[in-house]
Amino acid sequence: MSRRSATLVVSGVLLSGLVLVAALLPVPYVVFRPGPLTDVLGEGEEGPIIRVDGARSYPTTGSLDLTTVGVTPAGADIDLLTAMRAWVDPDLAVVPRDLVYPGNPTTEEARDRNAAVFSSSQELASVAALRQLGYDVPVEADQVLVREVLDGAASEGVLEPGDQVLDVNGETVGTPSDVVDGIGEFEPGDSVPMTVVRDGETLDLDVPTSESQTNPGEPAIGVIVGQAWNLPVDISIDVPGSIGGSSAGLVFALGIVDTMTPEDLLSDMAIAGTGEISPDGAVGPISGVQQKIAAARDDDVELFLAPASNCSAISGSAPGDMLVVPVDTLDEAVDVVTNVMSGETDALPTCDETS
Repeated sequence: MSRRSATLVVSGVLLSGLVLVAALLPVPYVVFRPGPLTDVLGEGEEGPIIRVDGARSYPTTGSLDLTTVGVTPAGADIDLLTAMRAWVDPDLAVVPRDLVYPGNPTTEEARDRNAAVFSSSQELASVAALRQLGYDVPVEADQVLVREVLDGAASEGVLEPGDQVLDVNGETVGTPSDVVDGIGEFEPGDSVPMTVVRDGETLDLDVPTSESQTNPGEPAIGVIVGQAWNLPVDISIDVPGSIGGSSAGLVFALGIVDTMTPEDLLSDMAIAGTGEISPDGAVGPISGVQQKIAAARDDDVELFLAPASNCSAISGSAPGDMLVVPVDTLDEAVDVVTNVMSGETDALPTCDETS
């Protein structure tokens, strides 16, 4: 072998090695993939997933699936090769890690946050559904409650779930944003004076802060706070497994409406959906809508309800024969289901109309 040929061979081997090493290096992205579905009208570990106490409930038929996204865990990395493979798969998505896990939380911290938001979404779905059904669901005047204290949070051991927050740094609070604004006047590491009511006793507390993982440089106490609602009906939602996030709100609310309506809303139809829900029934955008549509498509779902504000992602999805309809509100979602069940599909909303 000539010296030139040997040089080319060695160079080729070195280049191949460098390419291989580069392909295996971690990259700052995560992969979204279709996740499992759960029928909220089905059975959980201790009976029906949706249970109503204090009002009549009715038998339902059909299935109403909440959809999920499988995400690279917060504590795991993907390499360039994995990212490139996901990039060319139409049912997967490659997303910057910072958008999914701001502040670089551990796997446990991310799981705790998602679980807390998931719990809050169930309550908001109950409020929206009861209002849709004509119930008066007022806010309990000026009551702001600690819903969850995240594991490892700065306030762990000081604040407890169920604490009613009266004031922050001497300023009376009446909404969750008042709590956030009051804490924002301090620096990370400071202690924030707060007055809470716990089990009927008023307590003056010094609540420690740490640097926010979602907003670097800002203080955080690591709790989920929410408004107190005066629910006229007791609704419990018991979903098996470790699902997190807020995107099941629309499906929860629709499931409650179907459970508490004499008429069978779904009538044996297979429906799935996604979307945040607000107390007034507005449907908000979520991430991973394309992967959720793919999961529903592969499970032979007939109708998929998605937030109208996600229309750009909906347009890029591959639903197959499944009907995908954008909605702005819970009321609109109920109308869509009713119209589809009656065969009236010509006037259904489309992304062209809502964009």
